[in-house]
Amino acid sequence: MQDVSQLRSLLARRAHLGAQGTTIYRAAHTTETGGSFTLDLAGDAGILSLYASLRPEEERALAAACGEAAGLGAVYLKRRPVEARHEANVAREWLSPPEPVWGAARAEVTALEGGVPFVIRPGADLSTGLFTDARPARAYVRDTAPARVLNTFAYTCGFGLMARLGGAEVVKNVDLSRKVLAWGQENYALSALSAPETDFLYGDVFEWLVRLRKRQEPFDLVILDPPSFARGRSGVWRSEKDYARLSALAASVTAPGGRVLALLNHAGVSEAALERMVAAGLAQAGRAGRLDRHLAAGEDYPGARHLKVQVWTLD
Repeated sequence: MQDVSQLRSLLARRAHLGAQGTTIYRAAHTTETGGSFTLDLAGDAGILSLYASLRPEEERALAAACGEAAGLGAVYLKRRPVEARHEANVAREWLSPPEPVWGAARAEVTALEGGVPFVIRPGADLSTGLFTDARPARAYVRDTAPARVLNTFAYTCGFGLMARLGGAEVVKNVDLSRKVLAWGQENYALSALSAPETDFLYGDVFEWLVRLRKRQEPFDLVILDPPSFARGRSGVWRSEKDYARLSALAASVTAPGGRVLALLNHAGVSEAALERMVAAGLAQAGRAGRLDRHLAAGEDYPGARHLKVQVWTLD
């Protein structure tokens, strides 16, 4: 287990991020902690994720070390056993205690990514408001945003927000949760961006893709950021089996010359496998396309291989 001096050494490697206007990032990754834990910072709050079983006193000691090393006001605990996705609905408070394990409680904090503010709720759930490993992909969207963008599996609308800040005229955010779409609207408001309710589409992504295809509403960029596993009205989603079907639907609403940004957070699926699935989906939709670019997790994820990000351009 890392001591305070070791944690401070890791934090020093990320010190330049703050100078770049980023106060939400991974301070310690599993490749730096022997796979036992990660530490994410969001403003003055820390999110300590455990991948190994510790006794309660060990959890508190590690949280204290993290808080002291980073000069935090609070550290929240997330327990992430292998079976966490199955336990999330029956052991939610054990997996993600709503109160900090160290320090004083704060219901939410405002943290910055490249100067852009986001609402983070460190004690709300296993997911606290922003997936920090996708920061380079969000920067790419902001830097290259075209006129019309469709952001699927939008969560708190980070990609949609970056597209609007990048100059996109129309951005549609789709998610199955009204709660996270409302959270996304809060993020928009923090950047003084107004958007009609029709830019936040509640419902099943697959159903919305079919609906948008029927409306003949093409987009210049379609962002796919699905979970690795989920249950919805369309049935059970498993990314390793179903990504081709998703990319086919995405292709059906992508304008000629438009792009598909395909993300997948799944350590068990290789870059090559994702490429094959996206290509198969394009073929199913009768579209030709090429893989133009690979992106990866940020520098605060050294050695990480879980996240795949591919930029496809369609003819």
